Amino acid sequence: MMGIGGSLASVASAQDEPSAAMETAEVADAGDADPEEPAADAGVGYAFDNGFLFLCAVLVLFMQAGFAMVEVGLNSSKNTINILSKNLMDLSVGALLFFFIGFGLMYPGSYGDVTNGYFAFGGTGIYESSPDQTFSPQVDWFFQAVFAATAATIVSGAVAGRMKFNAYLVYSAILTGLIYPISGYWKWGGGWLMQFGDLVDGEYAMGFQDFAGSAVVHAVGGFAGLAGAIFLGPRLGRYTAEGKSVPLPGHNVAFAALGVFILWVGWYGFNPGSQLAFQSSADIDATVFIAVNTTLAAAAGVIVATAVSWGLFGKPDLTMGLNGALGGLVGITACCDAMSNTMSIVVGGVAGALVVLSIVVLDKAKIDDPVGAFPVHGVCGVWGCMALGILPNAHLESGSTSFMIQLIGTASICAWAFITMSVVFGVLKAVGMLRVSPQEEQAGLDISEHGMHAYPSDAVAGGSVV
Repeated sequence: MMGIGGSLASVASAQDEPSAAMETAEVADAGDADPEEPAADAGVGYAFDNGFLFLCAVLVLFMQAGFAMVEVGLNSSKNTINILSKNLMDLSVGALLFFFIGFGLMYPGSYGDVTNGYFAFGGTGIYESSPDQTFSPQVDWFFQAVFAATAATIVSGAVAGRMKFNAYLVYSAILTGLIYPISGYWKWGGGWLMQFGDLVDGEYAMGFQDFAGSAVVHAVGGFAGLAGAIFLGPRLGRYTAEGKSVPLPGHNVAFAALGVFILWVGWYGFNPGSQLAFQSSADIDATVFIAVNTTLAAAAGVIVATAVSWGLFGKPDLTMGLNGALGGLVGITACCDAMSNTMSIVVGGVAGALVVLSIVVLDKAKIDDPVGAFPVHGVCGVWGCMALGILPNAHLESGSTSFMIQLIGTASICAWAFITMSVVFGVLKAVGMLRVSPQEEQAGLDISEHGMHAYPSDAVAGGSVV
């Protein structure tokens, strides 16, 4: 909403520039243009904003490939088809449910007036266009739909290798259709998390800040994944009877590295795209500034995660460095518009350290998260939002947020996702729908749940990689 407002403001200020006014006067004096027609550059600006946002949405959509490769690479080959199927269904089920239910829950104000700041439903489908709109409703829906699919896909890695496919479909439908849109409305739809401070001319002076979704998207997925991992329990063989941790390395680290690079590139649709305005010089300056902050945070996350893992384990761990990159990206997502370049490095570096330490803590607690979904998306999502209440940044300086507001917003969104998804996973477990049998898990979900192998060698006795 702030980005849309910035777009409208940038158009208004451009009309006030002397050179633009002089050119308009010359055209009017010549009598060659109908004064009732809109200026030609307004049409170009509309097209540029919508075209740029569409390309950013495609980049975010491409992140699904990155999530798939990371998860496939860090898990056993006997679960490859199951993982890819879950990622495919996340996107497909999520897109349809977000069309029929989710978008109306998350942005009810696009359909009409809303008075309830906690829950509202605008309608089914995509809202109607209007003459003064900044974006096409179609591209608006598309951009938001791929964000919803991202939140759902995060959980897949945390529950990999032991969850029934039909149970996963139930979870994915509930998260994208209900859980994510409702908490998303609290922040991005203008709900109660944007209603702090004094009310002046119909607008609140303060609100919870989360620019591109460290909490709204990533922490929701991370805490939902944590709930799933707890209710499922660890994979077979992950811990001995005495409680000793037994590493279960992934079957293709090259896939995992490729996935991280894909996600890193896709993040330039995620963060810069959330600027939501691109036609003025100020808009483009802000967009590139966000991209640079995103890059610096990811790089710092890699360096610090690698250094911390090197110090703890005696060798530089590539998988920790890869998760450090993702942690830095998640952390900066909330504050990439407000932090200086230097502070972005701090945000990413802290995120990189938190990833490694959180993975160690989860292991000590015997919570099995095969890809580190909760440390990356849950912990670093929390850090990104809280950094806005701790580190120097534009929002603190302007007084638009505070440490307490950031704490309230972050805690509310995380608690909402964890509690609601705990109920979902708890019910699925109670009715026997949640986890596959030990025999099915040992054979691999590819064959037990889908009846096929991802690799030809797996069909040969002894050829499966565990």
